[in-house]
Amino acid sequence: MWHQIKEDVQCVFDRDPAARNVFEIITTSPGVQAVQWHRLSHWLWLHNLKWLARFSSTISRWLTGIEIHPAVKIGRRFFIDHGMGVVIGETAEIGDDCTLYHGVTLGGTSWKEGKRHPTLENNVVVGAGAKVLGPICVHEGARIGSNAVVVKDVVAGETVIGVPGRVVKTTLSEDEKQQQKLAQLVGFDAYGTSSETLDPVATAIHGLIEHIHALDKRVETMAETIHQLGGEIPDVSMPELDHCDLESDQTD
Repeated sequence: MWHQIKEDVQCVFDRDPAARNVFEIITTSPGVQAVQWHRLSHWLWLHNLKWLARFSSTISRWLTGIEIHPAVKIGRRFFIDHGMGVVIGETAEIGDDCTLYHGVTLGGTSWKEGKRHPTLENNVVVGAGAKVLGPICVHEGARIGSNAVVVKDVVAGETVIGVPGRVVKTTLSEDEKQQQKLAQLVGFDAYGTSSETLDPVATAIHGLIEHIHALDKRVETMAETIHQLGGEIPDVSMPELDHCDLESDQTD
């Protein structure tokens, strides 16, 4: 039990750069508090103390703003960041090393008894406000973008965004690879954004390159005219701008 609590606290340090010390996490992190309350409620549920388990989970919801049914099966190192508004239904199952953000719902789509809530396998990340609905499976390592609505199984390692949820394509064009490199260079890659979203910095740089190409054509025309009139222009080699090197080392 104590080993499990230590793991739950340690995973906060691994996934939340705002975490400073153990005491602060235990006393101020609603996600950690909700998980510990749930482990108690789940133990009561398994020992057929159903009412007490529900009462315990109600206290947890009141204290943390996170609602987890005591029957939910949760693995090791489960982390809820921020947490307010998270709802996890009775037959949901969560594997090891999963992360949920605020406003996430793991809900059902049927009033029938039996399995009606989703299963998250190991290392799944669900972004803020996402809704994962029905007895579906989000396979290992998958990511669900913010505010997505997912009602179908998600293949391992895939990223799903949008309403309804759709898989972000994994094969990138050359332009998209350049855009991705540029996002890394700038130091910001928006989580859960669409692949169709334009990067304003990349758009500006591509616009400048197009402008320079237009100027090059004018200069070439002027140089040809000067040569035809008998003049001479020094031959200076110019670097190509079609593919900027975004992988060069950064120096101050």
